Amino acid sequence: MCARLGDYDPPAIEAELADIQAEIDDIAFDLYGFSDADRAAALGSSGAVDEDDGVNDASEDDDGADAVDQTAGLLSWAAGVAFGRFDWRLATGEREAPPEPEPFDPLPAKSPGMLPDDAEPFHVHSGILVDDQGHPNDLARLIEEVLARVEGPVPADVRRWLQRDFFKFHLGQYSKSRRKAPIYWPLSTSSGSYTLWLYYPSLTDQTLFTAVNDFIEPKLKQVGQDVAALRTKGSARSRDDEKAFEALQALELELIELRDTLLAIAQTYRPNHDDGVQITAAPLWQLFRLKPWQKVLKDTWAKLEKGDYDWAHLAMAYWPDRVREKCETDKSLAIAHDLEHLYVEPEPKPTKARGRKKNG
Repeated sequence: MCARLGDYDPPAIEAELADIQAEIDDIAFDLYGFSDADRAAALGSSGAVDEDDGVNDASEDDDGADAVDQTAGLLSWAAGVAFGRFDWRLATGEREAPPEPEPFDPLPAKSPGMLPDDAEPFHVHSGILVDDQGHPNDLARLIEEVLARVEGPVPADVRRWLQRDFFKFHLGQYSKSRRKAPIYWPLSTSSGSYTLWLYYPSLTDQTLFTAVNDFIEPKLKQVGQDVAALRTKGSARSRDDEKAFEALQALELELIELRDTLLAIAQTYRPNHDDGVQITAAPLWQLFRLKPWQKVLKDTWAKLEKGDYDWAHLAMAYWPDRVREKCETDKSLAIAHDLEHLYVEPEPKPTKARGRKKNG
């Protein structure tokens, strides 16, 4: 039976692992007849190498993972449960951890902590969650519910963390070297006052339409009603009413802008997971608020427009004539788009006849 999340104690686990390592060392030294001096030398040199390696790794490899903040890691895991990626039952003991595979067993389709395909998710959704207090798909509330379910600590500022820190943390966790592959995408209004969270594995060519129809339009209707109610108060509005009135009017304009932008993109947006996260997210670059990631996507979109990534399915969706023309002379490109019939083999170059060498 799995221990509950509250029993997770990294220092205790590390101490237990150190004790086990010491026992293994003692057994090995006894088997090979090491003297006390030999043991001291072996353990001393081993420690020195480990220490040097750590310094070298830190200086030579920029991809070394920093120590993960436990609170951020826990909140991120809870967000993954809310999206349907991770299985919370492993933390409650409702599901036992899968057995360790044997060395020559085939690799599992999913990592042990992920939700099995046939399991009911913690929260059923269409691939979109939202930062909108009171909404049934409100991500902040779902994170709190996950933590409560597993009897974990629930911070008081989950929504603030979600708005300010989550995506930056997530991007760092899902990046390695030049590969950046975040799977939770925050698409926001210009001020960040309203954010839709898209789940990349569930992304389809209908997702943006769903975002507009099921989230933005109902929100616009609600905001419009609130604006109308405050407007009818007229001169009877209090100072707080005036502030709320101005904020709601600004939100209404931003929601309209977000809706129109998504609808404009959705008309020709044909995501394909084989293209990878970065290319698939590129058409949405202006809706991400984290500047470094926005710049990466903007540059990627510029290269897509230029034709640098014409192997991508998204390039075919946006510029089919250009890609098809390239397929006529680029066999690998034609194969990538299943258009090998367009490829025209070049005429073979004539070979030069070699003359006979004259005898001097």
